[in-house]
Amino acid sequence: MPRKPKSPCRWSGCKELTEERYCKKHKKLAEKQYDKYQRDPQTYKRYNSRWRLIRQLYIKEHPVCEVCEKKGIVKAVEEVHHIIPLSKGGTHSDDNLMSLCKSCHSKITAKEGGRWSKNYKKIHQATESE
Repeated sequence: MPRKPKSPCRWSGCKELTEERYCKKHKKLAEKQYDKYQRDPQTYKRYNSRWRLIRQLYIKEHPVCEVCEKKGIVKAVEEVHHIIPLSKGGTHSDDNLMSLCKSCHSKITAKEGGRWSKNYKKIHQATESE
């Protein structure tokens, strides 16, 4: 199957062509910048080494995207999703987790008002004031 054409790295001034948002040189810098300036500091407390172990074990038990599997599509897991977010009282228990591919996880997160949603700030501010 043909791949989409490479596009320039989104890092200001970089002309390197890449299949992702950033070239290899700037990918870590962009993630570091996001972690420092945009990510909630509480996230580090919630997603620690214990979470990484739980995630790894959950992926071993559920290696296929649960949403795609219901549609009859077999797609490998890339993300583990909390049905009830930790910020809203959810836990790392198996009944609160879903194995998802990246596209399904992005769709669910956007619908819930996650960071990819255009209305994220409005929704986030409204839930904080409640």
